[in-house]
Amino acid sequence: MEPDRPIYAQLIEKIQTRIVSGYYGCGERLPSVRELAADAAVNPNTMQKAFAELERSGLIVTQRTNGRIVTEDKELIDSVRCRLAQNHIDAFGRKMKELGFTKEQIFDLMDRRI
Repeated sequence: MEPDRPIYAQLIEKIQTRIVSGYYGCGERLPSVRELAADAAVNPNTMQKAFAELERSGLIVTQRTNGRIVTEDKELIDSVRCRLAQNHIDAFGRKMKELGFTKEQIFDLMDRRI
């Protein structure tokens, strides 16, 4: 966990990552709040807050008989995937600039690593 970010925000990103990576597939039932809270070693209320936000975003849906499931909206999932990637790229770019690298040097390093 990152001490400078709220735990529920970190949980949201972790679950989003699992959804966009296919760990939790479209239409798949998610583990219960209690199960995920126990796995993450957090209070169930904190996990519930993360679930509520994911539900507001449309990424998960609550069904009365089936619990919470991942949306079947593949366009939404792709959109979240791209947004998460852009956030990581932005953070990476800021860190590299803090280290004194130019845009060209960053691209050169990336090209050699990949």
